[in-house]
Amino acid sequence: MNYIVSVVAGFLSGLIGSMGFGGGGILIIYLVIFANTPQIVAQGINLIFFIPCALLATIIYSIKKQIKFKVILPVILGGIIGVLFASYFLSFIKSEWLSKAFAIFLILMGLATVIKVKIKKKSM
Repeated sequence: MNYIVSVVAGFLSGLIGSMGFGGGGILIIYLVIFANTPQIVAQGINLIFFIPCALLATIIYSIKKQIKFKVILPVILGGIIGVLFASYFLSFIKSEWLSKAFAIFLILMGLATVIKVKIKKKSM
């Protein structure tokens, strides 16, 4: 049963991640809540999980000419700087605080999405 649930969580994470919706949220939630994985370990697993998924999605989107490399290069540079910064400071943060920060982030992103949809509906 646990193996099947893990495969389903991986499938949903890959599916949602390939659409650009942040499938890592599902994977991390599954790992922390259902697989009893510490938050920091779950985030590391999430990063490893998404390397092959992101590579395959990048190839597919590139073939379809849906990636504008001139636009993405500055974002990649910012992402690299952010990774270096966060990787250093994560060693000073307790796992329980990281879990709370992640939960708050998910709630804020959900609220922002709901607000955008409501604004868009009003303008139609």
